[in-house]
Amino acid sequence: MIAKIGDFVEGSKFQGAITVLIVLNAAALGFETNPDVMAKIGPELILFDHFVLAVFTIEIAIKLIYRRLDFFKNGWNNFDFIIVGIALIPSSGPLAVLRTLRIFRAMRLLSVVPSMRKVVQALFLAIPGILSVGSIIMLIFYVSSVLTTNFFGARFDEWFGSVGRSMYSLFQIMTLESWSMGIVRPVMEVFPWAWIFFVIFILITSFAVLNLFIGIIVDAMQQQSYEEQQAIHEDTGQVLAESTEIHQEVIALRQELRELKDLLAPQN
Repeated sequence: MIAKIGDFVEGSKFQGAITVLIVLNAAALGFETNPDVMAKIGPELILFDHFVLAVFTIEIAIKLIYRRLDFFKNGWNNFDFIIVGIALIPSSGPLAVLRTLRIFRAMRLLSVVPSMRKVVQALFLAIPGILSVGSIIMLIFYVSSVLTTNFFGARFDEWFGSVGRSMYSLFQIMTLESWSMGIVRPVMEVFPWAWIFFVIFILITSFAVLNLFIGIIVDAMQQQSYEEQQAIHEDTGQVLAESTEIHQEVIALRQELRELKDLLAPQN
């Protein structure tokens, strides 16, 4: 009985229903931030929120009973367990602020929707490469911050008066947010050659290093897709090999039957 219920809960139909509930619950939590909506249908939204939490809790409980300790061997199960556990924390009295954490239930879409799950897995695979690129860009930022502090700090203390201020200003320049009229052109009025430094900085950070992040993530997703295809091919090859072996055994059995019939024919 438990096995049937567990298979049903982990089945695609039930998980599809869970996905719908997650989306509706996220929308309901958004509506709760609107005083006008709460004045009209506030009790209904709260009741629906309790219903969704009850469904999620029962789902996790069934999976725990069905899988037992094996439940925690799956990282996505641990993720769901933590998200639902946070929602079960009492949100009254001094812990009332924890009510805002209910929106984290929407994060369960990452574990329920296969396409989202693949993207997250690819991000985890890309972490080593991302850390390497992050180290490079931090090094570039530090060197550039020291240079800009020495070059422009005396005249533009607000932007480049210290290494910290320089790093913040360079981050704004890297994101191309008001970098020209906001920072670079005022600096160029005092230091006409400053555009050379800032243009080179933008080319290195915005158009080169940051694109490496995208390339690493795309490569990780392609690698994951390749590994999945390889696993499918291996499974298919194993099935074909087993089918071929069974076919040969059937042929051998037929041959043995013919030989047995030939031996018994003269006696008859």
